[in-house]
Amino acid sequence: MGENTEPAAGATVRLQKVGDFDAPLFVTAPPTDKARVFVVEQGGKIQLLKGGKTSVFLDLSNVVTAGGEQGLLSMAFAPDYASSGRFYVYYTDKNGDEQIVEYKRASEDAADPGSARVVLSTPDAEGNHNGGQLQFGRDKLLYIGTGDGGGGGDQHGALGNGQNLGVLLGKILRINPKASGGRPYSIPPDNPFVKRSGARGEIYAYGLRNPWRFSFDRSTGDMTIGDVGQGEWEEIDFRRKGKAKGANFGWRVFEGTSRYSPGEKAPGAVKPVITESHADGNCSITGGVVVRDPALKAWSGRYVFGDYCRGVIQTADVKTGKVTDRKLKVEGLSSFGEDARGRVYAASLNGPVYRLVQR
Repeated sequence: MGENTEPAAGATVRLQKVGDFDAPLFVTAPPTDKARVFVVEQGGKIQLLKGGKTSVFLDLSNVVTAGGEQGLLSMAFAPDYASSGRFYVYYTDKNGDEQIVEYKRASEDAADPGSARVVLSTPDAEGNHNGGQLQFGRDKLLYIGTGDGGGGGDQHGALGNGQNLGVLLGKILRINPKASGGRPYSIPPDNPFVKRSGARGEIYAYGLRNPWRFSFDRSTGDMTIGDVGQGEWEEIDFRRKGKAKGANFGWRVFEGTSRYSPGEKAPGAVKPVITESHADGNCSITGGVVVRDPALKAWSGRYVFGDYCRGVIQTADVKTGKVTDRKLKVEGLSSFGEDARGRVYAASLNGPVYRLVQR
């Protein structure tokens, strides 16, 4: 798709550094806590940023394998965190498998390291394509992005994991993460494949290669996914609120809008709304968020995203796919995130975390 490189009139946004961290991969905050921001570091620590000072909220370094695409990848606070103290982390364990674990806080500024409860464990034979995003939706359910199992070209079985509804890899999953009926989590009865023979009921959407970062528009509930490509194309997928349910995003049959696996089918494949070419210097899409920060009027309602290699922060109208290249740059752009006020952050794997502010 074409790219408009002229900045919109008055779109003056700058990067304000909020701190330096050790390979930061995600930024978030509890839903109602306007005093605290949490930074997830790849090596296994969750740092708490409050009043300009940093402290360790939780240290999982002893259980995490970090390096490459592995590590402590993200976290999400339960919608009722203010009362329950529950939050969830996603990490690669010492065996290289993916773990989603529930913890509880000990105080407002520290987690209880002894409160760990494994919610979901996914065997993963390869070190790459681990997904890693955790996000609660408006329905108060936990959405989980999983990679296709790694290697290259999703060479897993006859169809690849992305198109196989019998495995959890290459998907967006949707669960209720609370322990229920002696089980570590429950499957919502309205998940799209609950009643399909041979399909995993946890699956919400499929046909993904490595949905490193996805998000829900905090105003509309619409879902946007940054799916990391193979050798030629990066893609952004967009669906209106609830419309990602049961959606097939096409991998490994399609990479972007191009056919990747000749002769294979991806039933009802949804085309990406934005594609970015490796020929332009892209290598790994960093999905972002729709800007709803009242103080960032210049980009209000626009989706902000980028690419790890190019590092250029771009915005888009995800309904039309029209992209504007804003020329802000973050080297090693690893992730975007939001705090409780809707303020938007950009993290660099090199250490800095920035907040996007209007000039």
